[in-house]
Amino acid sequence: MVPLIQSLVKKHLERLAAEDVNLDDFAPKVIEKAKALQERFSPFITINEKLASENMPRHVMKLPFSVKDNICTRGIRTTAGSKILEPYVPPFDATCIHQIKNAGGFVVGKTMMDEFGFGTFATNCAYGAPKNPIDPTRVCGGSSGGAACVAAAAEFPHIAIAQSTGGSITAPAAFTGTVGITPTYGRVSRWGLIDYANSMDRIGAIGKCVYDAALGLSIISGYDPMDSTSLNAPKTDYTALLGSEIKHLRVGVPVEYFGADVDESIKRNALDMIKGLESFGVTWEEVSLPSTKYAISAYYLIAMSEASTNLAKFCGLRYGMEGPLDGNYEQYFAQLRGKYFGEEAKRRIILGTYARMSGYRDAYYLKALKVRAKIIGEFRKAFGRVGVIATPSMPIIAPRFDEVKKLTPVENYAMDRMTVPSNLAGLPTISVPSGTSSGMPTGIQFIGNYEQEGTLVAVAGACEQV
Repeated sequence: MVPLIQSLVKKHLERLAAEDVNLDDFAPKVIEKAKALQERFSPFITINEKLASENMPRHVMKLPFSVKDNICTRGIRTTAGSKILEPYVPPFDATCIHQIKNAGGFVVGKTMMDEFGFGTFATNCAYGAPKNPIDPTRVCGGSSGGAACVAAAAEFPHIAIAQSTGGSITAPAAFTGTVGITPTYGRVSRWGLIDYANSMDRIGAIGKCVYDAALGLSIISGYDPMDSTSLNAPKTDYTALLGSEIKHLRVGVPVEYFGADVDESIKRNALDMIKGLESFGVTWEEVSLPSTKYAISAYYLIAMSEASTNLAKFCGLRYGMEGPLDGNYEQYFAQLRGKYFGEEAKRRIILGTYARMSGYRDAYYLKALKVRAKIIGEFRKAFGRVGVIATPSMPIIAPRFDEVKKLTPVENYAMDRMTVPSNLAGLPTISVPSGTSSGMPTGIQFIGNYEQEGTLVAVAGACEQV
């Protein structure tokens, strides 16, 4: 175990001791509590009931983690929320899972998610939908809804490992009143992740508080030669940055994120939080990110194009669901995918394939890439003036399940307008609670410059004090 991880584990155990947590036979007790949680809120697809077979001494398993079900876990079923992968049990651990186990962590279970990450509300999962612990008639947010549900409701020390492509950490964190960190693209290895869109996928952490999310990121981040997009940067103890000086920090408030399409109480809570940071010596100013209005269109063209390519490998021949070998390859391929892919997955495969076709690629996909470059340029310009950018995390509070059913696909996609721009740019973000509206939590999102996760942790820690 590297010295930094040793230090993190020591601090974690000291914290548990201070909270008077009984560590005797800790892991089995956590599993029993996870089962009770499942009965109430359905956050898991699979609970890991085989902890006795984990290749580590039971006495060191003091760090419970839940893991989003698109991250490979050796010996534990990994479905990505899809029926097409229902029987898949990986023979290996993703890099971030390997790091968790090296730190004495153990996997409690695999959490509910929209199929392959295709959703904003965690209602597109083939195995059910997690219920919001604050109001079970409402959604948890997606696509990492199960992760946020466990982070919010667990009655045991816990960190949820989640993943984001267009806002899938920020959205559920905001809807459940938890803290979600989405790191810089490449800060956490993607090796062992079942991809949605390779150029945007990022693995992060959700916790009850900033410390928990920062601890999770500290453990799973770091360079990985197995991932060609991994940043060659040293591991950092982000928990040590809580309480860091932010006296001269300047916060940018983009006018495009505070429009009429955002709930008034959410805007008010976010602005009140920004003003509350003035007590720490923070100043703020308005900034403009004019290409924000094009971000949704560019994101979905790029993401669906990449997704349609990634999902082509689920053909029923190597792993996952299979069928009787009737007809030719094309007939088998179409029949099996038609049966086991969900409606939203099919929609995105079709749209992504269309955008990449000869004759349309220049008009749609390549134009979306140009918009993405423009959005990145505007963020860089803004960070020449400010240290972080603050926005509402989501434009609405967590909707009820019956409200989500009434949304058209376009209305559903538009819910990502606060989170998609920073994901297109690969910038780190953190979402922290900013208050309540109609009894439900609201969130404020801070966007940092590349590799500035430490600054985001410090700002989020100050928000907790506010």
